[in-house]
Amino acid sequence: MHAIFRWMKKIFLFVFILGLSKLSAQIHEVGIFLGGSNYIGDVGKTNYVNPNEAAFGILYKWNKSPRHAWRISYTQSKITANDLDSNVPGRYKRGYNFENNIKEISAGLEFNFFDFNLHEFGLKVTPYIYSGLCYTNYDELYVSNGVTKKYINQGTFAIPMTVGVKSNITPSIIVGFEVGARYTMTDNLDGSLPKNNFYNNFKFGNINSNDWYVFSGLTLTYTFGQKPCYCAQ
Repeated sequence: MHAIFRWMKKIFLFVFILGLSKLSAQIHEVGIFLGGSNYIGDVGKTNYVNPNEAAFGILYKWNKSPRHAWRISYTQSKITANDLDSNVPGRYKRGYNFENNIKEISAGLEFNFFDFNLHEFGLKVTPYIYSGLCYTNYDELYVSNGVTKKYINQGTFAIPMTVGVKSNITPSIIVGFEVGARYTMTDNLDGSLPKNNFYNNFKFGNINSNDWYVFSGLTLTYTFGQKPCYCAQ
């Protein structure tokens, strides 16, 4: 899985460099994400948006029209949860906790609800949504005698579902606020359902519901490139 993740990062860098080489064709954005993360699953609180760990990343957008852009990003964070913070009596009594490290590469389409043509003068604000596909690197965990332990590094795909709002604060700087939930293809970010049969005796929780994690925060991007011919798209 380490090899797969290294290749995914190489693909990200290739797409990023390719975008830089086509400045005359489209409007480009490159920037950072700063915010927090939280986990939703079989351990700890059940809040959907409740960032409790720092998250950061980088992103690149290729604006194909005032309404949509192709987007690729790399984001990483630690996710943690503790049953003692939960108001669910069964979880509080159980008292499990865990910590995992998330490294994510995501690619997909961002859609603006209003035209967001950066070559027009004046302040512009638009809500937007984003979705696509993520590849997430994490640690496979298991719980033994109330202690969460790591036994292998693993990867999984996830579906991002992001909503946000953004505005141009200068002609070249765009700031946005977004909340993005990721539905993963694993139920073991928390150690509740180990894939290795040797650890099956340690499984707990709802085995029919996969884990989620959420990134919430600010994006800050710098725009560059010549005016695109949107009419030809």
